Amino acid sequence: MNFELTKEQEMTRKMVRDFAEEKIAPRAIDIDKNSEFPVDLFKEMGELGLLGIPFPEEYGGSGGDTVTYALAVEEIGRVCGSTGLSYAAAVSLGASPLYYFGTEEQKQEFLVPLAKGEGLASFGLTEPNAGSDAGGTQTKAVLEGDHYVLNGEKSWITNAEYARSITITAQAGKREDGKNIISAFIVPKDTPGMTIRSDYDKMGVRGSNTSEIVLEDVKVPKENILGDPKKGFGQFLHTLDGGRISIAALAVGIAQASLDRALAYAKERKQFGEPISKFQAIQFKLADMAMEVELARNMVLKAAWLKDEGKPFTKESAYAKLFASETAFRSANQAIQIHGGYGYMREFEVERFLRDAKLLEIGEGTSEIQRMVIARQLGC
Repeated sequence: MNFELTKEQEMTRKMVRDFAEEKIAPRAIDIDKNSEFPVDLFKEMGELGLLGIPFPEEYGGSGGDTVTYALAVEEIGRVCGSTGLSYAAAVSLGASPLYYFGTEEQKQEFLVPLAKGEGLASFGLTEPNAGSDAGGTQTKAVLEGDHYVLNGEKSWITNAEYARSITITAQAGKREDGKNIISAFIVPKDTPGMTIRSDYDKMGVRGSNTSEIVLEDVKVPKENILGDPKKGFGQFLHTLDGGRISIAALAVGIAQASLDRALAYAKERKQFGEPISKFQAIQFKLADMAMEVELARNMVLKAAWLKDEGKPFTKESAYAKLFASETAFRSANQAIQIHGGYGYMREFEVERFLRDAKLLEIGEGTSEIQRMVIARQLGC
């Protein structure tokens, strides 16, 4: 594989970086402090074509690839983890399943507006008692005539309150071996019986909308079932494989931000008559951070490249998500240590990097689940 970026990829990265630094960065502290979902910023991102990067132009997208999209996620995450998470979820979890598994009619109705940036989408998978064990989904879908009736509850769903449509997973029967058939349903936001609450008080990524969804006799047209009714489980596993690349890219952004802040501070801060960057203890921390950030970025680019080439990427996306998320947490933690007491203060922002990074070790499959995925790919 060739890690050299194309001219188009470089141009997109620069465009996103400029936008992130000019528009998102000045508001990042307030977005976190006030748990503010920046609707206006997402509107601008849509107008720039960022919400449609990996989708073909025929569906309203920018005709880019996964590598370009990963670079965009990194640049946004570098200035604001909250905005980066909602961006990644809107594209990888919200819109992508519609592109990969939707019918032509579903793509025209639901995907095109998303790719054009006219709205966001959400993916309702997790439940109070079905997190890592997604096969344990309790939400049920019963076919009644020309529609399905959905009942259940979803937890910790990103972007739900601001979504145009939500893809909901639910039990839709039993397989011959007795296991649940998991199907996915496209549910428009204004569907009667669907209640969305955003009452979570979170440790980090506080400006990313996180909601609870309650489904009470929600009627969904039969034609809104997504993909093969009996292969919903496999479909969302494929969705998660792609989503892990974007979460890994977000982690690289946070890790890079931690390194940037730590290096700049170490060069300015003087103790015992010289900058602390001259002390070997600090140099070793910075060296380790720089090495791990570079390794994590290369893992992300490789997984994205494999996906773009149509090659298997399950193992590599798990590698990237696991290593990058743990790198982000370590880098943020070291950045706080290098800042000393100042690192504990909100105004220096590195404490926010740590709080935001922690979620990345949990969401889209915990670190433990990533290790299980990797072990299975190794044939264990």
